Amino acid sequence: MKINDLRMVIDERERKSGIPDLIKNIGVKVEMMTLPVGDYIVAPETIVERKSVNDFISSVFDGRLFDQCSRLKEHFEHPAIVIEGNVDEIDKITENPLVFYGALSSVILDFKIPVIPTPNASHTAKLLISMCARQDAVKGPFLKKIRKSGDLKQQQLSILCSLPGVGEKLATRMLEKFGSTSNSLNASSVELSKINGMGESRAQKIRKILDTKNKDEKKTDQKTLHDV
Repeated sequence: MKINDLRMVIDERERKSGIPDLIKNIGVKVEMMTLPVGDYIVAPETIVERKSVNDFISSVFDGRLFDQCSRLKEHFEHPAIVIEGNVDEIDKITENPLVFYGALSSVILDFKIPVIPTPNASHTAKLLISMCARQDAVKGPFLKKIRKSGDLKQQQLSILCSLPGVGEKLATRMLEKFGSTSNSLNASSVELSKINGMGESRAQKIRKILDTKNKDEKKTDQKTLHDV
């Protein structure tokens, strides 16, 4: 398939990244709109969520990542996540790199979503065009009706599943025992360890993840989760 015959649907919020212009300048037909899930529809049933290293880590802490993964899998057969930037920044962003690698492992192993690293926007554009060039092998509509994420319990489970070693079953038990996501996140390691299947070691890891301060917070007076 020729470059000029390729088509890509891109989320309007990606405009500021400069990637849509890079793709358009090469000759790909670009259609900009606000997508309810994902950032780049490169082929029927193939969608890409692009995140910077910093955004990836932020989305782990605020619970967005796993909710996004659930919705990507729900609505598209072949979702993928691109992590753009220098992974060496991880040590500058968080004191515990295991937060990053734990979430990465969950996306790949639990959600079965491939994660592709790129160094910058230019390389991301090249990757997306390469993925788009395969669209002639898959037939079907690019756009589909996607409902908004409104399942409160699923969102609560997604937040708890972002914790190390916590799957959906364990997250469900946490909600049942503590009554809410907030109570679950504020539970002590002793309380957590009493949950069936949790164990003392895993409970301590969870508390360490939740209690370790972000390195950036040392520079300014940042609010904690309790202050928000």
